[in-house]
Amino acid sequence: MSYTVRPLDAATWTAFAELVERNNGIFGGCWCVGFHPERDQKGVSRRAVKEERVRTGGAHAALVFDEQGAAQGWCQYGSPDEVPAIKHRRAYDKEAPPRPDWRITCFYVDKRHRGQGVARAALEGALDQIALAGGGLVEAISEVTAGREAAGRFLFSATVELFEQNGFARVRQVGKHAWIVSRAVDPT
Repeated sequence: MSYTVRPLDAATWTAFAELVERNNGIFGGCWCVGFHPERDQKGVSRRAVKEERVRTGGAHAALVFDEQGAAQGWCQYGSPDEVPAIKHRRAYDKEAPPRPDWRITCFYVDKRHRGQGVARAALEGALDQIALAGGGLVEAISEVTAGREAAGRFLFSATVELFEQNGFARVRQVGKHAWIVSRAVDPT
């Protein structure tokens, strides 16, 4: 299948919202707010928070569209201030790596489109968007899946193997299967 990748912005908000609604709010109603500063606020509409962030440039993602023009997944990224929450925070902070310019935090692929290259297209699209925004050091915390069965609910940060196929290197292990990975992205 052929995919098109576009930035998540005001022009693509409706397609993003349709994908999230089609998938019951994503991960129990997260609306891809779980890494933003508002993640712990009580009584707020996560949809409204995400829409406000998108419309004001405070949320970044590479949104993947199928041949029919429907959004089928994304890769969220942002500055550490935009997406300050990270998995394995305690282990990460013990020997924190250099502060990245960008952090890739989560992926989502529509259930009917998994295993069809959507996450790969999303990651490549995010790296292209980061290059257009000036590039810099990009980091993620992901899971090693080689040689083991990994539950899909743990793969919202994709796999270390996918990152390595896109030029990332392992920095340090921070969980049983979790690694910090990083890569420098040149500006375009």
